[in-house]
Amino acid sequence: MVTVNNLSVEFSARPLFNDVSFVINDTDKVALTGKNGAGKSTMLKIIAGLQQPTSGTVGMSNGMTVGYLPQVMKVADETTVIDEVRKAFSGQLKLKENIDRATAELAERTDYESEGYQQLIDRLEYLNDRLAMEGSDNMEAEIERTLIGLGFLRDDFQRATNEFSGGWRMRIELAKILLAHPDVLLLDEPTNHLDIESIQWLEQFLMTKARAVVLVSHDRAFIDNVTNRTIEISCGKIYDYKAKYSQYVVLRKERVEQQMRAYENQQKMIADIKDFIERFRYKPTKAVQVQSRIKQLEKIVPIEVDEVDTSHLRLKFPPAPRSGDFPLVLEDVGKAYGEHQVFDHATFTLRRGEKVAFVGKNGEGKSTLVKCIMNEIPFTGSLKVGHNVRIGYFAQNQAQLLDGELTVFDTIDRVATGDIRTKIRDILGAFMFGGEASDKKVKVLSGGEKTRLAMIRLLLEPVNLLILDEPTNHLDMKTKDILKDAIKAFDGTVIVVSHDRDFLDGLVDKVYEFGGGKVRENLGGIYDFLNKKQLDTLQQLELSRNERRPAETAPPAAAKTATPQEQPTATAKSGKLSYAEAKERDRLLRRAQKAVEKAEEDISKLEADIAEVENQLSQGDSSPETLERYSALTKKLENAMSVWEVAQQDYDELKAKMGL
Repeated sequence: MVTVNNLSVEFSARPLFNDVSFVINDTDKVALTGKNGAGKSTMLKIIAGLQQPTSGTVGMSNGMTVGYLPQVMKVADETTVIDEVRKAFSGQLKLKENIDRATAELAERTDYESEGYQQLIDRLEYLNDRLAMEGSDNMEAEIERTLIGLGFLRDDFQRATNEFSGGWRMRIELAKILLAHPDVLLLDEPTNHLDIESIQWLEQFLMTKARAVVLVSHDRAFIDNVTNRTIEISCGKIYDYKAKYSQYVVLRKERVEQQMRAYENQQKMIADIKDFIERFRYKPTKAVQVQSRIKQLEKIVPIEVDEVDTSHLRLKFPPAPRSGDFPLVLEDVGKAYGEHQVFDHATFTLRRGEKVAFVGKNGEGKSTLVKCIMNEIPFTGSLKVGHNVRIGYFAQNQAQLLDGELTVFDTIDRVATGDIRTKIRDILGAFMFGGEASDKKVKVLSGGEKTRLAMIRLLLEPVNLLILDEPTNHLDMKTKDILKDAIKAFDGTVIVVSHDRDFLDGLVDKVYEFGGGKVRENLGGIYDFLNKKQLDTLQQLELSRNERRPAETAPPAAAKTATPQEQPTATAKSGKLSYAEAKERDRLLRRAQKAVEKAEEDISKLEADIAEVENQLSQGDSSPETLERYSALTKKLENAMSVWEVAQQDYDELKAKMGL
């Protein structure tokens, strides 16, 4: 349990928080929200112990561990990926070293009857017990599952970390934090460098294996799926909602409306009192009433309305000039870097007015194909751009390409031509760069502001084919919604490369999946595609990765759907196994499966018991007996989860060994 007591933070005499208090329970999944600059990242740093508040305290239960992932961090690069990730198990590895030393010493000694020999045996037993309690038996399997879930291939495990980009190195740090199984996870924008499949895997991990989580993210679908509580930071105060993000949005709107009505009523009352005072100030017969009104005015406590971001991005793409019926036609397009074939035989046609998405794991060729379309890199095959097609391209690193020494105004002034130059101020104002903001240097802008500035370039000339590569990076939810509405209203053709499911939902009507060196067309929206792929579990993710096999033909349906009970007959007929052998195999499978089911039943029962105790705690029952029971149940649940993982692993290994 984390307790935040009367927390206050000031920067340059400006209060960021003022007397803030809340509690994070052991199983809470919290979304920390608020406008840019409200103090979300600062709050995470204070809880993590990396920053001291002006006043107040942060208390934690004895022995509680914290895992913190900042937006930007320095990553070690002197080891391989798997060696770096193994550091998450540094405690277990040290225990193993001590066990190895004790075992070696035990083998060398011959004084079997001595007290020292017995003490060494006792110490070895103690070390083995501790190692078993920390669940190190599955260390390598856990590492492998986590790295694969976050998008790494097995070939990547032995690569040096300095061979990876900053985004992939952030994934390495995220893997270390997750594998350490901290009591509280503090994650600041963890999805920034993840693809859709990795985000889904992280969702499942946080929902099923993580304990307490405090999350800052602009990915609406992600936080809505993971969290069950929302804490909003506004005007230096916090508002705590026992609801997920989508429900919080509705409740917040109702709260602000109530505040506004109360504020308006108070302002009317104040105006009436002031009017009375001014009218009768100099009339002796009204002196008593005037003094009474003055005292009444002094006693009024002003109602504070939560700050609402009234700035509004007005984004509308210019009318698209009419292009040919087929703006883009690809036939057997391929791209390779040396011996590495990124993709091959990409064949599809885009019709005028279509809005499509490019999705897939990082490194599978989405941005590469975009560069082929822009004719920035050579490729094989045929790629035809249709008649009268004018392309507007927003690159993934567009914001980073801006000159930091130029002002906002100069940045646009240098690329604007013709009559549009007389409207630069108006355009900047529409993008929330009005007034003094237009004179700011680019280098002092936030990531979202730089993205908005780069987006202006798309509006300077009318286009009919928009290609947007990760356009939502660093944009807050409000701005993403405005951009989404603008793209919907655009009457040209659109290609969007993105991993933001909520942004793509309702925007695209066709999805092109990149993976295994292929580009596959999927009709329907993003959730139609995801449901079809059924990317809900790690096992399914693993199957999708194995699509790199040259032959992509599926095994016969009968082989896929055969039950364990059917296996003896089938294998006996094949002549590979005798009936007795097949029957024995079937028995082992059923036993392994029952072990998994038993572990799942135990987990369900313990979760129900824990929920019952949590209900007691929420009602104010904090007796020592209740707390002790809660602690014991939590420990039992951890052990049950470990038993389930071992049983599931044994079951999977048995199936793999039998070729099932």
